[in-house]
Amino acid sequence: CSKMPGGVENGDLGASLPAIASLNASYSQNSLSLPPYYLAPGERKLISDVRRTFCLFVTFDLLFISLLWIIELNIKDSIWENLEEEVIRYKFASSFFDIFLLAVFRFVLLQLGYAALRLRHWWVIAITTLVTSSFLVAKVILSGPLFKNAFGYVLPITSFVVAWLETWFLDFKVLTQEAEEERAYLAVVNAALERGPLIYAQAFSDGQFYSPPESLAGSDDEQEEETHGRKAVTPQEKEFVRQGREAMAIVDQILAQEENWKREKSNEHGDAVYSLEIPFHGKTFILKALMQCPAELVYQEVILQPEKMVQWNRTISACQILQRVDDNTMVSYDVSAGAAGGVVSPRDFVNVRRVERRRDRYISAGKATNHESKPPHVRYVRGENGPGGFVVLKSNTNPSLCTFIWVLNTDLKGRLPRYLIHQSLAATMFEFVSHLRQRISELRSTLR
Repeated sequence: CSKMPGGVENGDLGASLPAIASLNASYSQNSLSLPPYYLAPGERKLISDVRRTFCLFVTFDLLFISLLWIIELNIKDSIWENLEEEVIRYKFASSFFDIFLLAVFRFVLLQLGYAALRLRHWWVIAITTLVTSSFLVAKVILSGPLFKNAFGYVLPITSFVVAWLETWFLDFKVLTQEAEEERAYLAVVNAALERGPLIYAQAFSDGQFYSPPESLAGSDDEQEEETHGRKAVTPQEKEFVRQGREAMAIVDQILAQEENWKREKSNEHGDAVYSLEIPFHGKTFILKALMQCPAELVYQEVILQPEKMVQWNRTISACQILQRVDDNTMVSYDVSAGAAGGVVSPRDFVNVRRVERRRDRYISAGKATNHESKPPHVRYVRGENGPGGFVVLKSNTNPSLCTFIWVLNTDLKGRLPRYLIHQSLAATMFEFVSHLRQRISELRSTLR
């Protein structure tokens, strides 16, 4: 049996820690829900990524056909003479102006239907494809062979193929993927609503660190503000609290779906990085690591004192608390170090964070927000974090061991290949937990 750092055997460690499968049992006992504000349409993306790609392809269709028509106009004689011949003295059998108008017709209808009105039905694409196909077949039959030149084949065939590619893309990609995302989203929402309301932490007295009290089952104060200590007063502060609660609810949902996590990478310490596609938020990475220390120690270093993390965590170069909104919510400014050997430059982030302490775990959940004191700076690319955070699970059998989970959903912005971003994020997560282990080791040696 191999040994982990510190002389603890893997078998003993696994028996002493809460198994990852226990996440489901634990979360099934605690009620989960998405707050009403998460269900609001304004929280979703107005246009999905696959629909945006479809609209881009429709634009390409118009530009490509226009380019081919301009080339055709310039093959023989001057472009202005040919333009007058095909537009002013238009003839169905010899002019290509109608094929250009056909591309404009497709562009207007498809962009109006699937971008402006965001329809989820195939009838608009059916009309454009039927009209395009019928018109082109009639034009080829009634026109002379090769028309005037080789474009007698190129333009009709290109227009015909592109129209059917748009139909295939919408039917088999856009509508199908959006329907799957909608079903997954509604399944999560329905399951959450059946379980009842999520219990949020109550207030606590002011102190040096950010340590909310334990959440108690049976509370009816989910949507109420804390009654003691700091309270959100202004509309902006209440919005920060709302965003923090939303992030916390989504992190709870991610943890409750651990059977759907896809294993991406692992290292020699037994740490593993998983991924999960979240509807309307994209790919989320989850790091799970077994730590040989009490949960309270990780809680203090990672969650309670984020400003001091720069002293031992080389993956970030700055962390500043911009505002403590209430006893559970704060706004922070973070600057990440470069990654992937300098290919990924440093990014800065403004996040709202909500901290909760429960019977069997500590949670810090957050997401990107805006704060007037930290507008985007020319020195950094402003990244944007989706719902994510840190979770420290206590061990039921050994109080000197715990499980650390990091949920990361981020958009680094900039023109970076997606595969490079994913590789960089997984490597950064392993590097972070390595620095955390080293920090824990130093603290434990100091306490001896």
